[in-house]
Amino acid sequence: MSHAIRRAGELALDETTVTALRAALKTTADEVVRAIIDEVPPYANALSGHMGATIRRAVRTALGHYLDLASGNATGGDAGDAAYELGRGEVRDGRSMDALLSAYRVGARVAWRCLAAGAVPAGLPAAEVAKFAELTFAYIDELSAASAAGHADELAARGRAHERHLEHLARDLLAGAGPETLVASAQRAGWQPPASLTAVLLPAAQARPAYRTLDSSTLVLDDLPDATGVLLVPDADRPHLLRQLTDRAAVVGPARPWTRASASYARAVRARSLSAGIRDTEDHLPELVLSADADAFADLRARALAPLRAVPAATAQRLEETLRAWLLHQGRREEVAAALFVHPQTVRYRMSQLRELFPDLASPHRVLELTLAVGLRGG
Repeated sequence: MSHAIRRAGELALDETTVTALRAALKTTADEVVRAIIDEVPPYANALSGHMGATIRRAVRTALGHYLDLASGNATGGDAGDAAYELGRGEVRDGRSMDALLSAYRVGARVAWRCLAAGAVPAGLPAAEVAKFAELTFAYIDELSAASAAGHADELAARGRAHERHLEHLARDLLAGAGPETLVASAQRAGWQPPASLTAVLLPAAQARPAYRTLDSSTLVLDDLPDATGVLLVPDADRPHLLRQLTDRAAVVGPARPWTRASASYARAVRARSLSAGIRDTEDHLPELVLSADADAFADLRARALAPLRAVPAATAQRLEETLRAWLLHQGRREEVAAALFVHPQTVRYRMSQLRELFPDLASPHRVLELTLAVGLRGG
């Protein structure tokens, strides 16, 4: 109330005038409230019941403190605190500051009219009436500023709390929490669950910039280990999402039901561990399947390709390459030769060697084992 206090120091109403004004205080407060109800639509219903009683008390407190200032008997405090709390209350009731500022303007006009009507008959000199007007509007300006500060602080506090709830939800999703826990976490965060979520891994420094280009319901974490960030994108249009991430070092997992977002995240993590070049996990499903159990894959290779240990290493490598091409091209010699950049006769010769090493090469089970065994090598 510093500006209003300075104005009050220039005024200091005499006791007779203050007594006259205090006598009209309740009537003035009631007129202010009626004017606000009539002229500020958002308060038409808000000023009934408990909220109405709160506002009426706040108006009477403000007017009483105002008269204390005008008589030189106040230093600020209660009215400013009440105005600050009014600003916070507007956020809780879902209103912007516009309605409250309008109410202050209406209140200032009505209060000035009523108070001036009492001050002049009480003998306030004309020269002092102007100072009285200045004090009135300086006081209202400072109440408005206090309310605006309360409104901003409450918004900031709620924003921080909301952000914490969203981060907690994201961590629950990545951890694979149960459906009941996830539903409760989503409700606390005020987050509407989508049908699916798609996990995106990218460097932590890119997480927030990428997040700002995506659906506003996307969940983001940028403080995971190894400077990793993750986005959980709701109901993603996959081709569009991949285009949006073109210039970022992102790994995009599969879409999964929102309560199973941890599965999308786990696949993206595994894909990134396989190769720095993987971008869309859906383009690398064979590699992901074959690398799911590294020990089992190593055992399968050792058993399925054991006959190749009977020949020199260089020969074994050529025969394995030929076997892979033969399996992939379903034995079509010309296509196998083109894939290996060799003559078809060379393919014929190598395949005769392979049939000697693998007498059961025509067996479906043997073909399955060999296809899996050579699946991650060179192709």
